[in-house]
Amino acid sequence: MIYPIVKYGQEVLERPTNPVCEFNSNLEKLVADMFETMYAANGVGLAAPQIGLPLRLSVIDVSVGEDSDAKLVLANPVIVTLEGEQAQEEGCLSLPDFRAKTPRPERVTVRAQDIHGQEFTKTGEGLLARALCHEIDHLDGRLFIHHVGRLKRESIKRKVRQMMKAGEW
Repeated sequence: MIYPIVKYGQEVLERPTNPVCEFNSNLEKLVADMFETMYAANGVGLAAPQIGLPLRLSVIDVSVGEDSDAKLVLANPVIVTLEGEQAQEEGCLSLPDFRAKTPRPERVTVRAQDIHGQEFTKTGEGLLARALCHEIDHLDGRLFIHHVGRLKRESIKRKVRQMMKAGEW
């Protein structure tokens, strides 16, 4: 099932999420639906709040479906370490058509639970590090625009407000 993606301006995107407590067939179905939704939107990551669910759950695949081993399920993730710096253009499925150069760590290590509730640690560099930070931000009620300069952030917010008034958002 492909979910509609929640756009910026909806409260669920700016609130911290609740922990995943039940690891069962319902979670497996939700995760499969999240991957399907992410691929349909041409994304590399999707967090539960982006489909309207306040759960501490996200999926990532920086191979965009090319490598099944690249698929990551992160339940209750926590950032353990951050190293280095990178600043690349970043976008978000909840802010379609908006991109901005966004500072992120070059290397990130996270601790999370998999789809069965088993704890694991994952280290990512480059795009994976960016995706890990981006998706965990969503779970903390933050979007990439919180990391860009004030002028760029206000410009994006102003354009979104204009689009909302025009019924285009």
